[in-house]
Amino acid sequence: MPSLQKKNNELTFKVFVQPRSSKNQVAGCYGDALKIKLTAPPVDGEANKMCINYLAKFFSVPKSAVEIVSGQTGRSKLIRITAESPVLEKLEEKIKSFSI
Repeated sequence: MPSLQKKNNELTFKVFVQPRSSKNQVAGCYGDALKIKLTAPPVDGEANKMCINYLAKFFSVPKSAVEIVSGQTGRSKLIRITAESPVLEKLEEKIKSFSI
């Protein structure tokens, strides 16, 4: 199950990114992270940009609300989403739904 940290109006969680996939999708869990497959290559920050864009679309939040806190050069990343409490609760439930 992905580990989630909720503080004030922020939800922080880990993702594991698999670049150069055939399509963009959330592929379940990878240890304590949410596994995300992206079509972008891991070159010149392309996968990071797509990661932010995809997560914003997936969670229905603005791109400005999604931030990569750490892991810009690796596959494991720490993501922070800033939003109002009711929105964060929905995001938390959506993330937990991928637990096996």
